[in-house]
Amino acid sequence: MTKPIVSAAWLFSNLEDPNLIILDASFKENQSNVKTDLKNIQIKGTRFFDIKNTFSDTSNPLPNTIPSPEQFELEARKLGINKNSSLIIYDNLGIYSSPRAWWLFKLMGHQNVTVLDGGLPEWISQKFPVEAIPENPNYSIGNFEAEFIPELVKSKEQILENVHTKDAVLIDARAENRFRGNGAERRTGLRSGHIPGSINVPYTQFLQNGKFLPKEELVKVMKTDSRPLIFTCGSGVTACIDLIAYELIGKNPKSVYDGSWTEWGQIGNLSIEK
Repeated sequence: MTKPIVSAAWLFSNLEDPNLIILDASFKENQSNVKTDLKNIQIKGTRFFDIKNTFSDTSNPLPNTIPSPEQFELEARKLGINKNSSLIIYDNLGIYSSPRAWWLFKLMGHQNVTVLDGGLPEWISQKFPVEAIPENPNYSIGNFEAEFIPELVKSKEQILENVHTKDAVLIDARAENRFRGNGAERRTGLRSGHIPGSINVPYTQFLQNGKFLPKEELVKVMKTDSRPLIFTCGSGVTACIDLIAYELIGKNPKSVYDGSWTEWGQIGNLSIEK
């Protein structure tokens, strides 16, 4: 199982796989202010993958910064994740934060991971089994091993270099008004605009009713060429939605600028465009 997304029907038919682990990567709140009324239920047997507090470097002032491989490995083991685990990741908004969790596992060298297309809303619409979210669950410690793949993530120094070389295409997943710099940013202290030379492909253009568009529709939205692709957004979350959309179509090398606009926009000596 190496494809980026699977359907709810596929997951339901594979629930008895002994190596299968389902992870809920939902956020309690998000910068896009997207709401859900599915906060207290989960797919039966799910384990909570806490991006904000457990699978981020909370000592870093930037939000959602990737954790160290050592931290990731430890916390994944606490969830009972093994080297041979088949991971299915979803969130309660359909497609929002689950691609970030998918990318983190890819970054840490775990290939057997995929996103549930449509997430919890799609699962419920198919009338598949759910349960109340349990308090303080315990799992047997897993043997997961992190093998960090550095080429999947980019630093601001690498982005600055690419501004000059244009060796890769920088794709910004934010809404068009933010990309254009129309109005103030939500986070205090951030300038408005975008990284010079980047192109805007809002993540919402790849989704319909919380699911990825069919491949023939994805192609119509995409802007790309044969160069490597670097994805950015506000804080490195929705960039991963764009990344999966391009992964469904093309074979270009792909990476994420982890600091994204929250880092670039607050550093006064880095150039911006509007």
